Amino acid sequence: MANSQIIAKRKAQWRLRMLVILLASLPLLLAVVAVVWSVGDLITTMQANQVRTVQSIVLKARKDELKHFVQAGSKVMAHYCSPDNGPIKLSREGRELLRHMDFGDLTDDNYFFIYTMDGVNVMHPRLPNIEGTSLWNFKDAAGHYIIQDLIEHSRGGDHFWNYVWHRPSTDKIEPKLGYVEYVPECNLMIGTGLYLDYMKEIDDLIRTQTKEAIDQTRDQIVLIALACLLLVAAGGLMLNLHEQRQANQKLRRMAQQVVESQEAERTRVARDLHDGVSQWLAATKFTFETARLQMHKGNLEKSTETLSGGVEKLQSVMRYVREMSHKLRSAMLDDAGLGPTVEQESREFGERTGIQIEVQIGDMPTLSKDVESDLYRTFQEATRNIEKHAAATRIHIAIQQDKAGLWMRIHDNGVGTPDTARRQKGGIGLINMRERIERHGGEFAFEPAPGDTRVTAFIPHKHL
Repeated sequence: MANSQIIAKRKAQWRLRMLVILLASLPLLLAVVAVVWSVGDLITTMQANQVRTVQSIVLKARKDELKHFVQAGSKVMAHYCSPDNGPIKLSREGRELLRHMDFGDLTDDNYFFIYTMDGVNVMHPRLPNIEGTSLWNFKDAAGHYIIQDLIEHSRGGDHFWNYVWHRPSTDKIEPKLGYVEYVPECNLMIGTGLYLDYMKEIDDLIRTQTKEAIDQTRDQIVLIALACLLLVAAGGLMLNLHEQRQANQKLRRMAQQVVESQEAERTRVARDLHDGVSQWLAATKFTFETARLQMHKGNLEKSTETLSGGVEKLQSVMRYVREMSHKLRSAMLDDAGLGPTVEQESREFGERTGIQIEVQIGDMPTLSKDVESDLYRTFQEATRNIEKHAAATRIHIAIQQDKAGLWMRIHDNGVGTPDTARRQKGGIGLINMRERIERHGGEFAFEPAPGDTRVTAFIPHKHL
């Protein structure tokens, strides 16, 4: 029974330890999730800031580029405009030169355009079909007069203007950043523009790189977390295996001690039967046979005296057998219960050993047979240890209940426990007492001290 209880207890401890490992791993997992989320959120914020910063830098550089190109084109136009010609005249050589001064390849659509101040297109390298056409009233889908707005910005203030325009290379309407200037020598507006799709390309490039960084960081964090979890699990497994080996060794030692204890008890009972009961019964038989011979010879007085001696010997044998029976199991325990049995055996113990013994029994609750038997065995083992080891002169035994449960306390004024038992943290007797109490959900304490050794057993009400 004790072995099965220990096995069950070890299994419960193992399950509890695994639960502790899981509970210890849960905060780590939550921390990993929080870190991954925080890193992702931080990188996303940094991504947005980086996009804005890079776009701002690139946009400024492209604006400077547009401005320089238009200023160069304006100087060319001013050079080719003759002072004695009309204000909208431009020589063929100058116009063709500007037509071929576009920058970038055809897919970039970075070219110069020239308009008169009343909205007539003078030159458009990508859309020559609109040359000579007035676009003064041309509007976009939102209703803005594009050419009028460009001419207005060319006269002064901010020469940059965002608008939408047909892109020749894609045949689509796309957003465009334009820069325009007024050339007073020719009374013309010259300008160029930059389609803003490159901004989206920058944004896509940064977002792709950022996503790769986020994925790489997340993978690294997950790998580190998995490594930590594996270390925690390996540590818990090693601890479980170590304690399992210790528990198995303890079980083997206990099994060996139980077997040795059983063999010692059988040996003691056999020796008591052979050396005590058998010899006393033989002596009693001889006494009664002597009395019978004396009666046959007619010596009644002497036979009566011999019979009286035989009766005394038979009573001694009966007392001895009763003591042996009590050591195995008291019949009084089943009939009268724990309290009266402890009182009776304590009196007999005191008479036999000469130790002054005081018993205090309170109101006893109804006990199950197992609890009653284990408390009785604990009482027997404790008094046997006192008789064998303590050299005590006084013992106090108290069995009382309170709101928590039932208490059994045994105090003696002996020398305490032997050094060997102290080094071994208790022999088989103490282990048996502890297991008997703890299997009922109780607590057992053994406190050896010279002059005040205490054995305490407690069982809560719900297990009585």
